[in-house]
Amino acid sequence: MQLDRWTAEFLAEHTDATVLQLGGGLDSRVYWIDPPPSVRWFDVDYPDVVELRQELYPERAGYRMIGSSVTDPGWLDEVPGDRPAWIVAEGLTYYLSESEVKTLLNRLTDHFPSGQMAFDAVSRLGARLAKTNVKIQTTGATIDWWIDDPRDIQRPDPKLELVTELRPLEAHRHDRLPGSFRALLRVLDLFPGLRRLNRLLRYRF
Repeated sequence: MQLDRWTAEFLAEHTDATVLQLGGGLDSRVYWIDPPPSVRWFDVDYPDVVELRQELYPERAGYRMIGSSVTDPGWLDEVPGDRPAWIVAEGLTYYLSESEVKTLLNRLTDHFPSGQMAFDAVSRLGARLAKTNVKIQTTGATIDWWIDDPRDIQRPDPKLELVTELRPLEAHRHDRLPGSFRALLRVLDLFPGLRRLNRLLRYRF
């Protein structure tokens, strides 16, 4: 919901923007946000995911799906780079390697004249704890990238500037989380090393 809110805010100010949703799976954000036809919106994910999306979701003006790994440099050639961009990568970056994250961010900021991007990220400790998560282990996925200080990302790409860092209890409509989970987050928030396990980060370029 926080990412939806940021997306809507950006599009309210840039009614002709380009939106990239990277690794969105079956996310239906484009239908929730319902941008005007002046917005160009691209969802990028593996070809088999895009094939399933095409079976489930209707076509709409200004919307296109691209079947590709986000680490493949070729897919960005299919996206015009002449407008401000809003880029969302939810549940993606920590499954990439550090070099893949740096390369992807550099390509994106070089491709567009300006814009913003938002994604969720884990800390070093968060990555270690995630590796013990049974659900993640079952899928065979690995947590390969983490970030403690969100400003560290500006070193490999100085065009990026941190706008917002939100912990779960600071996110929009966090009150909808289960009460037991909110209580756990409040306890974690008491310890400096634990309060940044997972965050939403927003940058401008």
